[in-house]
Amino acid sequence: MTATSSLKRSYRLIAPFYDLAVEQATRGMRRHSLHGLPSRPGTILLAGVGTGLDLPHLPAQHRYIGVDLTGAMLRRSLPRAGRLDFRPVQGDVHHLPFADASFDAVVAHLILAVVPQPALCLAEIARVLKPGGEALILDKFLRRQQKAPLRRLLNPLARRIATRFDVVFEDLLDASPDLALRDDSPALAGGWFRRIRLVRR
Repeated sequence: MTATSSLKRSYRLIAPFYDLAVEQATRGMRRHSLHGLPSRPGTILLAGVGTGLDLPHLPAQHRYIGVDLTGAMLRRSLPRAGRLDFRPVQGDVHHLPFADASFDAVVAHLILAVVPQPALCLAEIARVLKPGGEALILDKFLRRQQKAPLRRLLNPLARRIATRFDVVFEDLLDASPDLALRDDSPALAGGWFRRIRLVRR
């Protein structure tokens, strides 16, 4: 079984319980991150939209496309869309099914530390962003040379179930030279979760 197939199976199984585990803990930092969306109407990609926990907090002026690996997650996202212009698309964030420079902004909340190849995912985000467009990232990351022994100890088990604890964001950014860092702020758990804004050069 490939890493992507394993991830798809895991999230198909946890879809009914995902909201209970994640929604309340992440609501505030999601809202804060989404304040970074442009005010001018545009087309926004929600990469790894999941069950749509971001949808109730999105401004109404944009057109949204939400990509997720599993139909189970996408089906749960639809009731949260309300009156938003929202289209769900089943697809792999490692190989986004969109042309280059298709989006004015990309929201990538709790996805880079989940996917098997986070650097490839970030490179795809860069590819589909228009020049000057921003990527809003929210996730748990290690910093270079950060020891974090407990997280590293738990990582082999955690990554088999749902997420990774060993992703170093700076390594991902180095592999995507078309993206520049605009902001990097602690979001939760003493800075383990970070709220990051990138701009497409």
